[in-house]
Amino acid sequence: MNPLRFKQVDVFTRTPFLGNPVAVVLGAERLAAEEMQRIAAWTNLSETTFVLPPSSDAADYRLRIFTPKRELPFAGHPTIGSAHAVIESGFAAPVDGKLRQECLAGCIDLTIERDEDGERIFIRAPQPKISMVNSNQAQHLAATLGSAAQNPPLRIDVGVVWLIVELEDARAVDHSTPDLTAILKISEETDAAGVTIFGRTDGADLHVRSFAPALGVPEDPVCGSGNASVAAYLIHNRLLVRS
Repeated sequence: MNPLRFKQVDVFTRTPFLGNPVAVVLGAERLAAEEMQRIAAWTNLSETTFVLPPSSDAADYRLRIFTPKRELPFAGHPTIGSAHAVIESGFAAPVDGKLRQECLAGCIDLTIERDEDGERIFIRAPQPKISMVNSNQAQHLAATLGSAAQNPPLRIDVGVVWLIVELEDARAVDHSTPDLTAILKISEETDAAGVTIFGRTDGADLHVRSFAPALGVPEDPVCGSGNASVAAYLIHNRLLVRS
């Protein structure tokens, strides 16, 4: 096999080996989906991405995103890390601080800002699709998490589907020891990637954790799509004003 360019990018940090890593394979158009899935299982990170030429003039590049177990339409930190790798490698270049990524969820807009501290990449997640979790599933979630929800849990689809549960506070989130087998079962029942829980600190900050055993990811260090789904939950419940 001819060699492929490969990068591992630490997202949400400026310090190597912190944040959330993503493996990025550049120029991967000669790989079949089965080979991509094997590579993703081998890297054993929460996601591995494969950068390809776009199939549409509306995008600068195309991205396929795989967990160790399956392909995803969209994911947050892999999109940001892959954009960084794309720019750094010269695979594509932003125009007026903008990039467009094609993925299974459609075209995703990215904004790149540069200042004296370096580069920052922002994405606009797909428009959320929100539905209720039925009472049996809500009870199951409470038993799985060992904590009662503050509001009814929601199923939120931002290209990746999360079951979003608000706990009493950040301490409850920190101390939570979810039953991953039970999370796997309810994820399969609801066709969700997993469960994201959050709680408030004494101030305005939130503590967020995401569990996705169905994707081969027991707990994601920092989950972009999970955090985006929490924002959608807060807006839906009128707990956060959209700016």
